[in-house]
Amino acid sequence: MTKVVDVATQFDRYPFGRYPSHGPNNGQRFREEFLIPDLQRGVRLVVDLSHAEGLAPSFLEEAFGGLVRAGFSPTELKDLLDLKSEVDPSLIDEVQTYIDDEWRRRANSQH
Repeated sequence: MTKVVDVATQFDRYPFGRYPSHGPNNGQRFREEFLIPDLQRGVRLVVDLSHAEGLAPSFLEEAFGGLVRAGFSPTELKDLLDLKSEVDPSLIDEVQTYIDDEWRRRANSQH
């Protein structure tokens, strides 16, 4: 099963911040409400970032790097997560960097 999550229309056009203390439409809330429940059930997600504006690194790192902190591996995420960004394709590479960096941090902290 595949599900499309359009950040701008289903979450917020201007998502911002890392934590709830930064505002209601933060990366932690997006991860916990829009990503984790479906990913845990093995649903393949197409996350469309195309029309969301001002996607700050703090939001993206918390939403997607936070998936690694929640227990997902980069391999699982590559299988279950498909990112789309027609307006700024570099966001896809940026998100992948956050996932990979968090995986390396976790691996290094276990040694």
